[in-house]
Amino acid sequence: MPRKRKLLAQLSTLQNTSSFPQINAVEQLNTTPGADPSPKSSKYFAIEKKNSPQLQEDFFNQPCVSLAKSFLGQILVRKLPDGRELWGRIVETEAYLGGEDEASHSKGGKQTQRNAAMFMKPGTLYVYQIYGIYFCMNVSSQGEGAAVLLRSLEPLQGLDAMRELRRASRKAPTRLLKDWQLCNGPSKLCQAFGIDKAFDQRDLTQDAAIWMVPGQDLPGEQDVVATTRIGIGNRGEWAQKPLRFYLRGNRFVSVVDKKIEREMAARGHSPGS
Repeated sequence: MPRKRKLLAQLSTLQNTSSFPQINAVEQLNTTPGADPSPKSSKYFAIEKKNSPQLQEDFFNQPCVSLAKSFLGQILVRKLPDGRELWGRIVETEAYLGGEDEASHSKGGKQTQRNAAMFMKPGTLYVYQIYGIYFCMNVSSQGEGAAVLLRSLEPLQGLDAMRELRRASRKAPTRLLKDWQLCNGPSKLCQAFGIDKAFDQRDLTQDAAIWMVPGQDLPGEQDVVATTRIGIGNRGEWAQKPLRFYLRGNRFVSVVDKKIEREMAARGHSPGS
């Protein structure tokens, strides 16, 4: 009996100290009742050494506007140096079309040391700094100098770590951020995921610290709002082009366009219909 009690105690200790994956919203997103769980159900699935499905080069290799829309509902994953993983569902993007686009960093087809990633293969990260403090993250697409800005995420996993990173980046004790405040803007997203200039020119299909996995229940056209981009200043007709896309009704979006949403409702485009 003493030996049996000793073995039971050891087993209890092992269970309490092991790091078992928690059941969370990500697993629910990736599980469909009665569906084949194998990655062969989508051409974008591939099993990598990280043992998770991952979006591959053929996904990123599409025109800029198409990619900006296709990102909605997909999952961005960031592995921190301590091994923790942060997961967020992409809910808002902006398309920057390259040389012809007056609001793009690559307007006129000019390639510089700063924007070089925009001219690299689709799936390359373009990270730049604004106001000398904050960072924004883009992903290159098809098209010379074209890229998609990731504007907002819906946090799914690692929210405590995101709060730590946001707090550290602001360098001052502040009130506890609510879930919807963690990643509702391009710079907030980068803060919460620990993204800085060191991520510039990294390949989302190859990098061990950041990648994307497919989401489930991806939105239809009726769920996507197309409206004008934010913070691009006076860029003539380009300031009015509907090149920002977001998930309608999602509270993690940075800025909603109520007028466009009312027009969509008037046309009978109800979310999820």
